[in-house]
Amino acid sequence: MRGLMMDYQLTLSAIIERAAGLYPAREIVSRNPDTSIARSSYGAVIGRARRLASALQTLGLQRGDRVATLAWNHARHLEAYYGIPSGGFVVHTLNLRLHADDLAYIATHAGDRAIIVDDSLLPLLEQFRAHTSIDFVIVIRHSDTPLPAGMIDYEALLAAAAPDGSEFPPLDEHDACGMCYTSGTTGRPKGVVYSHRALCLHTLAQAAGSSIGAGEDDTVLAIVPMFHANAWGIPFLGAMVGCRQVLPGPHLDAANLLDLIARERVTIIAGVPTIMLGLLAVLDANPGKHDVSSVRQALVGGSAVPVSLIKSFKERHGIQILQGWGMTETAPLASVGSVPPELAGLSADELHGYRARQGRPAPFVEIRARAEDGIAPWDGIAMGELEVRGPWVVSAYYDSPESADRFTPDGWFRTGDIASIHPDGGIEIRDRSKDLIKSGGEWISSVALENALMGHPAVAEAAVIACAEAKWQERPLAVVVCKAGQTTTHEELTAYLLTQFPKWWMPDATEFVEAIPRTTAGKFLKSALRTRFAERLLRVTG
Repeated sequence: MRGLMMDYQLTLSAIIERAAGLYPAREIVSRNPDTSIARSSYGAVIGRARRLASALQTLGLQRGDRVATLAWNHARHLEAYYGIPSGGFVVHTLNLRLHADDLAYIATHAGDRAIIVDDSLLPLLEQFRAHTSIDFVIVIRHSDTPLPAGMIDYEALLAAAAPDGSEFPPLDEHDACGMCYTSGTTGRPKGVVYSHRALCLHTLAQAAGSSIGAGEDDTVLAIVPMFHANAWGIPFLGAMVGCRQVLPGPHLDAANLLDLIARERVTIIAGVPTIMLGLLAVLDANPGKHDVSSVRQALVGGSAVPVSLIKSFKERHGIQILQGWGMTETAPLASVGSVPPELAGLSADELHGYRARQGRPAPFVEIRARAEDGIAPWDGIAMGELEVRGPWVVSAYYDSPESADRFTPDGWFRTGDIASIHPDGGIEIRDRSKDLIKSGGEWISSVALENALMGHPAVAEAAVIACAEAKWQERPLAVVVCKAGQTTTHEELTAYLLTQFPKWWMPDATEFVEAIPRTTAGKFLKSALRTRFAERLLRVTG
């Protein structure tokens, strides 16, 4: 049919070039390794991104070649985020918290040809580089330490490249532009490849008012690392809407983050619950010391957000937490826990509880929960494995045919999360399929127990795992970290939980520990807890 719309290519370079034209003076703020502040702008960052794209081509890289990054959140890493995909290459962010053996596997499996690395992370790179096919090491220098032989100085590379006025090459929206690997807690990490079209649509959905809703007048602090699931899309969202971006560098401690928030008048922060718990502890311990009055919203995701955290930030510090849910496989945003206007009349506690759910799906993301006997109804009660599909949801893992069972015959992605879907379309994650506790044939949600335990005034963190038990097959065991200077007992915690759950849900025992092991993404590493406490309940009940 004639007279249809233009066949306009949805590419990241279109978003980035628009930012250069409309917001050239808008600030990009970075904290350096020495804690000093560096100030740049979209105009300067994108000009240097053009140089980077040209320089990579000069090195001999071809369209579609993977360029890895091993770096903290700062402006030059943002240049790589913009320049690599806009130059026709694929930006592959490496998780600097992984073991060197995992990094060697990932870089080799991805076929990385070059890597851009912070000089402080060169010792980590040297632990695995020899086991990869990386040809070029480009070093972002934060000090005067001489470079090892054969490595390329990032600034020298850009200085020798084409002028800032050079244009990005024409691209196809179906070209690969980014790559991330899953954490690999249950096997080898798996690669997810993103197309330009996928990330452009993802960015548009994030910019919607019912989603993150950032605008030109916002200042966004991305605490989430740039190597974690595309930094939740914030680098591209910032370019699309023209908000200021604040990048914390390697300094993710509460004191430095709170200083940045006050200094730069941050309005939106984005981080995992672990970071938010740390900020809350410092704010509560130092009333009036840290000015967070500019913050209107905290985007929190990566693991379930306890309702106690949502309540504490809102009632004690005036910060509204917005929970986002997604995965590396969903680019990552798939749903947002915003409150629809029809629920504005709920009590404060009811609203906090609603926000503790994972929210309604983003535009173009479809959801369903598959139970043993078919698709579960949207009644907020029935549970099943959450399945999703949409334009930024993975259709297959990169070069991993053994993972085909993660996709249904009709093309949906099986998330591994056990969820209920409410009548309004809201998702409530009950647990990971591997973390559910089946006691006497009935399911117990470890997530629900954990969130409740973290609402106890003496508890800082809590994880609940299944342990083998002779009579019931599995029973819950609580692993608890107490707040500084406070103590509690298993009996006190049981009495607290009994106000919210049936007696048969109660953990049979509680282990008090100094810290709970975590994955590189900040989630509880329950596999380590299950190994450590494998015989705990057998000793209690045997």
